[in-house]
Amino acid sequence: MTEDAARQGRSTRRAFGGGLLALGGAVAIGAVPGAGLAAGAGGGSGAGSVARRTTLRRGSAARAGLLAPHLDRLVTEAEAFLAPSPAHPWYAGAVLLAGRGGTVALHRAIGSAVRYAAYDEKTGTGVELPPERQRPMTEDTVFDLASVSKLFTSILAVQQIERGVLDLEARVTAYLPEFGGGGKGDVTVRQLLTHTSGFRSWIPLYREPTREGKLRLLWEERLANPPGTAYLYSDLNLISLQSVLEEVTGRALDVLLHDEITAPLGMDRTRFNPPPSWRPDIAATEDARPPWSGLDRGMVWGEVHDENAYALGGVAGHAGVFSRAWDLAVLARALLNGGAYGRARILSPASVELMFTDFNTAFPGDAHGLGFELHQHWYMGAMATPRTAGHTGFTGTSLVLDPTTDAFLIVLGNSVHPVRSWRSGSAPRVATANRLARAVPVRPARGRTAWFSGMGSGATATLALPPVPGAARLECALWWDTEPDADAVFLEASRDGGVTWEPLPFVTARPGEEPSPHPAGAAGGWSGRAWHRLAAEVPEAARGSVPVRLRWRYATDARYVGRGVYVDGVRVLDGAGRPLFDEARPADGARIEAVGWTASRD
Repeated sequence: MTEDAARQGRSTRRAFGGGLLALGGAVAIGAVPGAGLAAGAGGGSGAGSVARRTTLRRGSAARAGLLAPHLDRLVTEAEAFLAPSPAHPWYAGAVLLAGRGGTVALHRAIGSAVRYAAYDEKTGTGVELPPERQRPMTEDTVFDLASVSKLFTSILAVQQIERGVLDLEARVTAYLPEFGGGGKGDVTVRQLLTHTSGFRSWIPLYREPTREGKLRLLWEERLANPPGTAYLYSDLNLISLQSVLEEVTGRALDVLLHDEITAPLGMDRTRFNPPPSWRPDIAATEDARPPWSGLDRGMVWGEVHDENAYALGGVAGHAGVFSRAWDLAVLARALLNGGAYGRARILSPASVELMFTDFNTAFPGDAHGLGFELHQHWYMGAMATPRTAGHTGFTGTSLVLDPTTDAFLIVLGNSVHPVRSWRSGSAPRVATANRLARAVPVRPARGRTAWFSGMGSGATATLALPPVPGAARLECALWWDTEPDADAVFLEASRDGGVTWEPLPFVTARPGEEPSPHPAGAAGGWSGRAWHRLAAEVPEAARGSVPVRLRWRYATDARYVGRGVYVDGVRVLDGAGRPLFDEARPADGARIEAVGWTASRD
């Protein structure tokens, strides 16, 4: 079972170019536009850093370079989803982990790991266990990661690409000739990793009684789209990749996971098929029974929830990995370090760059690296940038890595406990990601404060200057990060005292880069987490009218938001370059009319 419905339902938005040159299995990173970018803009470390071997320690928000009040609100907002949201709790409990650099600044357990004995479909209620048999969530609770497992399979594949065993652009049939049944002969390894193979999202492999029968269904499956012509998220891609990996290495996937990832990184609570001794520390999932489940298994606890993964013996390329938040934080830190953690290295920096590079530029809104999804506001919230990588799992799990700020967020919830229909969407993931994004400070361009638009959805905020006669030029510093193609900041002018407003074109320039014109008087999307210089020519007042007024207007839709907009150092100059208005002068600054904007130190 996947979160395909959520992926298909979101709006499209994105991205930047990407390409690849693979020769004999050796990947040439220089051929990938965007690969090797300095992901540390704004203070991050970047996946391409060769020297970073940062390891994790617990510490304060200040030590992580984060703002403590927003981490506190992250927990408060996550706890709200333990209550009906709107009709039922989104999860029975969750483990939250957030950090930046080498510091885990937040690691908190909320709610219950095991609460229900069953689901009563007649009343639509959960049958609660007696209090003494319920189990509280702990920081070390182990979760069925569901589709987050795909990241482990992808890392294992990229390791083999790095070693020259796999060729990213090779046809899958070069390794598995039987895969070519049903017209799949042209599908490549890259297309499996980026969900562009043409596979439909899912088929009930569990109905076949034997492993051979399940594989025969996969080999004979016909494609929904010609390879490379569409993005369609599919479990079948990673199940196929599992077979490729097992063929070329001669090792089972669970052995590969242990030998190549979890043992080197010390992730001792991460594995397929956890032993019975782990069961008391595992979060329960669903009362799995038809019609909502394909199999009649009762309350699933300590075994994989996904029907196909269960039928494959618990070891599958698309689902089946169990883990805890701290282990996933180690993996996150290793990837943000460029593939290394302490003395262990699981990938080269160049390979990590590949995983964080968008190969799906032909499919706007579906940015995807190798295994990792990129720039997805529907669960990354305001952490989403063109470089932000992550994945979700149907059971309520998610992992988000932002190389730009060197921040990472893990939300592990048991949202199908007691039944999958109790939750929908990704509201807790978005809420927590928004809070962590807000916890990363944006320092004013000059002085102690800058004007901040806020991060509200479905909101309009205005920042208006007083009338200034004889104005010729506006100058300021502008910082923006908004949901692409949905939210924007507008510079507007009024020649009738603020009754009507019209767009005012402007130019922005980031230090060391060429100026960028904004002829529509608007800026939106991703600006690189940096301050830009802004300049605009102010129109003359109409004859006999009041002086021209200027304002910024920040408008958001009702869905997702970015980190927001900052304005600082506002000056209006006359034709000789003399300041008619300068917000640094207390008398001028006091005349700014702010509605929804606040003076912020961060």
